Amino acid sequence: MKLALNKVTLCAAAVLFSSAAFAEKVVNNSITLAEVKAAQQAWGEALINISNTHEQKGAAAAKALAKQVLDAAYGYNMGAVLFKPTLANGEQTFRTTYDGALSYFVAGDKNFAQDGGFALKGWKKYEYENAGVYLNGDLALTMGHVHVTDKAGNTTTVDKTWGFKKDAEGKLRIVLHHSSLPYAAN
Repeated sequence: MKLALNKVTLCAAAVLFSSAAFAEKVVNNSITLAEVKAAQQAWGEALINISNTHEQKGAAAAKALAKQVLDAAYGYNMGAVLFKPTLANGEQTFRTTYDGALSYFVAGDKNFAQDGGFALKGWKKYEYENAGVYLNGDLALTMGHVHVTDKAGNTTTVDKTWGFKKDAEGKLRIVLHHSSLPYAAN
């Protein structure tokens, strides 16, 4: 009887250990609506923080913060980002490089002399309105309006399209950013 008990104990232990060793691993890189909205809100807060930092601590501090924002929010570490800034034109309309994006936000790069620093315009308030959100696994697209208000109370509305993708660590990254002023009929 003692021998039979040991065999039963060993069999039960083997089943327990084998199922633990081969536990099913699930990987889900799907982006949620909540993650998209959090990323959109974080982008606006970062824009205001860069603007405030510029006012309080100067251009160098604003540029350092802008680098942190680009590193945390954009997918330049994954490859080219499809970025079309609001106030860019000509040969430099599209900013697929990190340096091009940084210059757009905080200026100061002689290779992008037309840039005035969009994030340095004294922004104090940010809101977004999505016309639509498309979620497909580890990719999310949004389209809608962004409203930014400066320290004088003037509000600028831009048409905004973002594409978000999860990186290898599961963090949302902006890989598409298109911004333009709304069409105004003559």
